[in-house]
Amino acid sequence: MSVRRVVPIAMRLSWLVLIALAIGEFVTDLPGPGWATTLLPALVVLALMVATMSLQARAAAPRGEPGPPVEVAPPVAGRWKALNSPADKVPSHGTHAYGQTYAIDIVAEPETAEGEAPGRPGAGPATRPAADPATRPQADPAPRPETAPVTRPAFRLFWPVVRRNRAFPAFGAPLLAVADATVVVASDGQRDHLSRNSLPALAYLMLAEAPVRSIVGAHRIIGNHVILDLGGGTYAVYAHLRRGSLRVRAGDRVRAGQGIGRVGNSGNTTEPHLHFHLMDGPDLDAARGVPFTWRGVGVPANGETFTVVEPEERGGQSTEEQAEEQAGRPTEQQAGRPVEGRAAGS
Repeated sequence: MSVRRVVPIAMRLSWLVLIALAIGEFVTDLPGPGWATTLLPALVVLALMVATMSLQARAAAPRGEPGPPVEVAPPVAGRWKALNSPADKVPSHGTHAYGQTYAIDIVAEPETAEGEAPGRPGAGPATRPAADPATRPQADPAPRPETAPVTRPAFRLFWPVVRRNRAFPAFGAPLLAVADATVVVASDGQRDHLSRNSLPALAYLMLAEAPVRSIVGAHRIIGNHVILDLGGGTYAVYAHLRRGSLRVRAGDRVRAGQGIGRVGNSGNTTEPHLHFHLMDGPDLDAARGVPFTWRGVGVPANGETFTVVEPEERGGQSTEEQAEEQAGRPTEQQAGRPVEGRAAGS
C-alpha cells in the first residue's frame, strides 16, 4: 500500500483516537498530563491532515501542458446555467483533488417567458448557440413535469435558512450518458440533504459539514455518483445524484444519451445540481483532470445559460421512455399509444 493511501487512513484513525480521548476527559480523569492526552494527539491529527492534503494535491496536479479537450455529449437536456466553470479559471473548484481540475457545476434554469430568464425580468437569455443540429437550442424547450418548479430560488442572507429539494428545478432532472461507455462505479445510497443556500446554512457547510466529509473521504464529498469508462483512459464523473435514482450498475454498458440517473443534492453541496468532470483514471484519490467540451455547447462560462434539446427531439427515445424500458415497463411507443409530437407507429 502506497504512502498516499496510508496517510489518510492514519489520519482517520487518529481522529477516532482524539475524539475518544476528548470524551474520556469529560467522563473520567485520564492518567497523565493534559498535554499528553489532548494537545499531543491534536497536533498529530493536524500534521496528518496537512500531509494528506499535500499528497492529494501532488497526486492530482497536472503534469505538463494539458491535452486537447475530449468532446462528449452534454449530460443533461433542457435549459441550464454553468457555475464554477473551467472556462473562467483552472482549477475550476480551487483544487486539483479528486481529478476535478476541469470540473463544472450546472443548475437548471427553465425559462418563465419567451426570452426571459427566471428571476431576472427583462434580462433576456444568454444562451450559447449550438453548432451541432443534434443539440441546437430550441425556441420552445421541452417542458418539465407539471410538479417541477419553474424558477430557481435565490440565495438568501438569513431566511429561509434551508429549503426542500423539490423547490429547485434541477432536483430529479434526468442525467444522460455522455458517450458509449462502461459503468465503473454506481453509488446512490447517501441521503439528499436540505439546501445550504443561506448565509447561516453556508457557514455551517463550510465550517462544520465540509471538513467532516473531507475527513471521511472522497465518496462523502461527491455524494451519490456514477463513474463511466469512456475508453482511451478517460473517465466521466457525475456527482451529487439523487438517492435511489440510478438506472445502472457497475459493469453495465450504456449508450450515448441513455438515462442513467437523476440530479440530487447529496454530498458536499449547497443546492441540487450536477457536478461533472473528466479524469484519467477511475480512482478519485489518484486521478488527474482531463479537459472536456460538450458537443454543440462547448464549455459554458460562469453564469452562462445553454439549452440542449431532449433526446426525443433528436429522433431517439426520451429519457422517461428509457427509464421505463430499463425498469421493464412498456413505453408509450411500445404500448401502441401515440407520443406527443409523433404519430402513432412512426
